[in-house]
Amino acid sequence: MSGRVTAGFVSLVGAGPGDPDLITVKGLDRVKQADVIVYDRLAAPPLLEHAKPDVELIYMGKIGGEKSHDQDAINALLVEKAQAGHRVVRLKGGDPLVFGRGGEEAESLAAAGIPFEIVPGITSPVAVPAYAGIPVTHRGVASSFAVVTGHEDPDKDELSVDWDRLATAVDTLVLLMGIRSLPEIVDKLTAGGRSSDTPAAVISWGTTPQQRTVVGTLADIVDLVDKEGIGAPAITVVGDVVRLRDSLSWFESRPLFGKRILITRTRHQAGELTRLLSAEGAIPVELPSIEIEPIEDDGPLASAIDRLASGSYVWTIFTSANAVEVFFDRLKERGLDARCLGGHRKHGRASGSVAAIGPATAEALASCGIDADVVPEEYVAEAVVEALRTHLEEGDTVLLPRAAEARSELPEGLTALGAVVHEVPLYRAVVPGDSPPEALQALKAGEIDILTFTSSSTVRNLVSMLGDDASVILNRDAVTQGSSPEPPRPLIACIGPITAATAEELGLHVDIVAADYTVSGLAAALKEHIGPPEVSR
Repeated sequence: MSGRVTAGFVSLVGAGPGDPDLITVKGLDRVKQADVIVYDRLAAPPLLEHAKPDVELIYMGKIGGEKSHDQDAINALLVEKAQAGHRVVRLKGGDPLVFGRGGEEAESLAAAGIPFEIVPGITSPVAVPAYAGIPVTHRGVASSFAVVTGHEDPDKDELSVDWDRLATAVDTLVLLMGIRSLPEIVDKLTAGGRSSDTPAAVISWGTTPQQRTVVGTLADIVDLVDKEGIGAPAITVVGDVVRLRDSLSWFESRPLFGKRILITRTRHQAGELTRLLSAEGAIPVELPSIEIEPIEDDGPLASAIDRLASGSYVWTIFTSANAVEVFFDRLKERGLDARCLGGHRKHGRASGSVAAIGPATAEALASCGIDADVVPEEYVAEAVVEALRTHLEEGDTVLLPRAAEARSELPEGLTALGAVVHEVPLYRAVVPGDSPPEALQALKAGEIDILTFTSSSTVRNLVSMLGDDASVILNRDAVTQGSSPEPPRPLIACIGPITAATAEELGLHVDIVAADYTVSGLAAALKEHIGPPEVSR
């Protein structure tokens, strides 16, 4: 199905249990095509980022115990949007037909003559226990399971769950939406013959980094849930399979599980670090502290590009992926491309060699069609100088396009080797004009566990953004203010020694420095430093 469907069309899509990666391929495809998305509270927000820029997003979530949207109104909305000729996606947590009222919505669409489809989703009764290390069936332990709602329609004439018969009818019971009814449910199960010693687990916000699991028995699970403050959304599992969590817990055992980690990279560069940290269980919080602002007065750059195209430079050195991006944008504006760096032969010597400070910069060059001739083993300016020592001759010309605020060690070191360095400022790493208010507030409130810095600019700019409060917010030694205890200060992790030195110069306590000065090296350093978390058994 491509393009606008004249008569309108509705896709009832299961978004999965919470982890955005658990949506089906077909479900994600429908999200990408949608003109209108009507979504629930339990549909992972990152899924909406895949939608078209002009999509209409309509929140119709329901929260237990609070005034919520009427189901009839939701049904009418789906019909209305489809009759207007839109491709509509009803995005529902889990599977639309497993206690998701998708059947009612489908009935309304059918009655109105609206064409529709149902795209099943991974259902939470199976997925959430799996993420807690609890299989709902297991040979020799459980050969049957039942999924039961713990919150029935209060308008029904009589409750349809026969707890007396259900209590011992299957090996594993999975209870949905029953956190408020848990005391009553437990009483009914034990009254129906289920032993009070039966293992039980309650899992809240399953499959997300906020997942929490409490394990006990029917005798004490209610008290444990109350003590731990477990709230909705939550799933309860009753049965001997809960014991398998001791050996099968995997999701909550990841090294960075539940850690809120601040990422200060630019918006378009944050993705890789976010992905790496998420894979280790972290909750990435993006607060860009730098924004790349190209320098408008490009007279010096235009002159350098002309000289480069004529083969006047023996070497061109790039010290960041940002420099590569801005430089090649300028080439494109002038109707030029990577062939400018192809080099010429003058007086028996070839020009046009290219060096990159590290693998990320080399990768950026490769995406532009340039394979770096030299990439030092250590990703700092001093290592670039050493790597070029045997390649440079007296009087060789070197083009160095980079940030305006860059360190002086590189041009000074190259000059000391006899090179003629032409340094051209490409951009400034400025403080962003706007910052995500939720992320900034979380940092100020002490809700961030770890700060990550990937350049000296990210450190300086974040300190600038925090103003007079920076030393109190970022300094781990400042743990009290008067008689009131302050929240623990975040650990500070830096991508390398240069960034760490800048942080320390600004009075910050640096806890972690990556041995490999890349974002993957930074993620690995965090993983090693934090180690495996304690998991409730």
